[in-house]
Amino acid sequence: MKTFFRLILMVCSIPSLVFAQAKPDSLGPWNHKVVGTLTFTQVSYSNWAQGGQSALAYTATLDGRTQHNSEKTNWATTYKFAYGQTSLGDQGRRKTDDKIDLQSVFTYKYGPYINPYVSATLKTQFAEGLNYDNEGHGTVVSGFFDPAFLTQAAGVGYQPLEVVKTRFGVALREIITSKFRGYSDDPATTRIENVKIEAGMEWVTEVSLNIDDNALLTSKLELFSPFNKVDQVVVRGDNTFAVKVGKYITVNLNVQFINEQPVTPKTQVKQSLAVGLSYALL
Repeated sequence: MKTFFRLILMVCSIPSLVFAQAKPDSLGPWNHKVVGTLTFTQVSYSNWAQGGQSALAYTATLDGRTQHNSEKTNWATTYKFAYGQTSLGDQGRRKTDDKIDLQSVFTYKYGPYINPYVSATLKTQFAEGLNYDNEGHGTVVSGFFDPAFLTQAAGVGYQPLEVVKTRFGVALREIITSKFRGYSDDPATTRIENVKIEAGMEWVTEVSLNIDDNALLTSKLELFSPFNKVDQVVVRGDNTFAVKVGKYITVNLNVQFINEQPVTPKTQVKQSLAVGLSYALL
């Protein structure tokens, strides 16, 4: 099953994506946009006196958006997939990127700025995640849909500017696990829980800004505060700066951070810089 999902992602991503600029939403039927990137690096040595190690690395991403915009409603679904591996010397292949991120938001246009909404999100990964010690031994700490983070929410959206959207509402958050129950288990109870359900408040802000004709900055900040532990706010940030270089080349800088105390008291940060081929699928 894991191999199947990997293959689907790679096949869809090889024809990668054209740089997509943010445009104002227009009224009309369903419209779709699918974009992807593929980066690939390979170095091989044979009898090389100056030293070095052979290396192989790739990352494939697929981003899409499906939207229906009418006079009274807007239904937008976004999906982000990513998978990458690297191999250095005789260490074998190691995962460098792995993401499944789905979001669907239905908005009723009550006024020019403030509008009620309902939403659902899913975050998980394709393959096993490992932590490596100093000797290179790996320990599996996560897997496909293990954990999976699901959120359903309803509230009010506000768009003060064309490039800024924010929403605030009541949310229900579920964390589903199978083997790696540290994400879902409550240490205060004697039983071990596979599913953790929390009610709370969410606040999500999204920015999509064209800095230049060939440069786009997108940023998303998600906050969730459970009612029973208001001091333990879950913070997730995903920021991407993309620059189009020529017709089929893009440069992407991505920075993600997560602060979730039950998982780890430290802020998790991931940064990646990629240069790759680009092509529009839809």
